[in-house]
Amino acid sequence: MGVAAVLAVAGVVILFWNGAPSEKAAAQSGPKERSIPVTLATAAKKSIPIRLDALGTVTTIASVAVKPRIDSAITEVKFEDGARVKQGDVLFVLDSRSVEAQMQQVEGNIARDRAQIEGAERDVRRYTELVAKNATPVVNLDNAKTQAASFGGALKADQAALDNLKVQLSYCTIRAPISGRISMASVKVGNIVRQADTAALATINQIAPIYVSFTVSQIVLPEVRAALAAETATLEARIPGSTDRESGTVTMIENSVDPSTGMVTIRATMPNDKELLWPGTLVNTSLTLRIEERVAVPAAAIQNSQSGTFVFVVKDNVATVRPIKVERTVEGQSVIESGLNEGDVVVTDGQLQLSNGTKVTPRGKADS
Repeated sequence: MGVAAVLAVAGVVILFWNGAPSEKAAAQSGPKERSIPVTLATAAKKSIPIRLDALGTVTTIASVAVKPRIDSAITEVKFEDGARVKQGDVLFVLDSRSVEAQMQQVEGNIARDRAQIEGAERDVRRYTELVAKNATPVVNLDNAKTQAASFGGALKADQAALDNLKVQLSYCTIRAPISGRISMASVKVGNIVRQADTAALATINQIAPIYVSFTVSQIVLPEVRAALAAETATLEARIPGSTDRESGTVTMIENSVDPSTGMVTIRATMPNDKELLWPGTLVNTSLTLRIEERVAVPAAAIQNSQSGTFVFVVKDNVATVRPIKVERTVEGQSVIESGLNEGDVVVTDGQLQLSNGTKVTPRGKADS
């Protein structure tokens, strides 16, 4: 009886063990390796600009302080504060009555001078005839000629005085010497202005075109000069905090390098037709020297470690660490100096879960 019970228990154990072969195989095979989903991009040759970035300042090409040239009272202000004005526009009108009265007086003197000249010329003609007949001394003829010349000189002096008063009268109408934006008027109608006043009545700044000035290191000066000589250099100015930008051309390099900083000033001219740039504004400038075809990848693919810069290169769905050297990054594209070839596939998203030799599953292509 005891032997039969032992055999029965042994049969149950054997049956249980043979009834779970799949579980035994699973236990022997171990956990299945996980594949990490990643986003990929392909290293490709692209047109990448050689660019210098700097902080620039917007300055006016021309700025004029409007001042009076005679002493008088303002009778009219012909512009609105801050308005755009054109060259020749009337800005201020001054009281011209005093000048006009002086002009009338001088015009009367001129009429008198002409009448006196006519009388003196008649005397000259009469004395000339009498001298020819020996009816009068020659001295009388000489005196008549002297008198005529004297009256002629007086006429010229009065005519010059009239011309001067006409100029003074023109100063009573103050016009814009340049086109641009005018400031607020510092004086209004009824104020007395004087030629000796140091304060300007208003200031006009030329807005379009306009200058943008910035500095670069003397190290890149030869490249900048070469780009200007080849006419490949272009400049773009961006307003901080805004997507607005203005393009222009470099028109001047300062003739010396600042020895204390090793920097040289460069000035560009911007059309500024839309008046995006305002005098005195700080802007971000990008000077493009030339365009080159270089192998590049999205900047998101670049990883950094204590040993340097690297990327994860994917081949046969396996990510491998590859050290690289980055020359520069422009507009989200990193130019590769060494370590990658055209056509290599790199990871741009999902690197945090990767190590050397990790299997990956592509989930899409990054924007190149």
